[in-house]
Amino acid sequence: MPNVKSAEKRMRTNEIRAERNRQNRSRLRTALRKVRQADSAEAAAPALAEAISLLDRAASKRVIHPNKAARAKSRLTAFVKKIGA
Repeated sequence: MPNVKSAEKRMRTNEIRAERNRQNRSRLRTALRKVRQADSAEAAAPALAEAISLLDRAASKRVIHPNKAARAKSRLTAFVKKIGA
């Protein structure tokens, strides 16, 4: 346990932020899963838009690395194009 008052506050804020990051990652993974489980390009299009939005938001807040977000967007877009063809 921390001995300094500022360290106690840092622990509290770290717990709050860790929980927020966990929620964001969970929402992101669910959105990615919805895109991958879509059976047609028409069904995948709105899920893809939601996933791209969440990826960009997570990358800008550094919940995930920006390169990981770019890679995921690229792969998901290619997947949607493939099931549409």
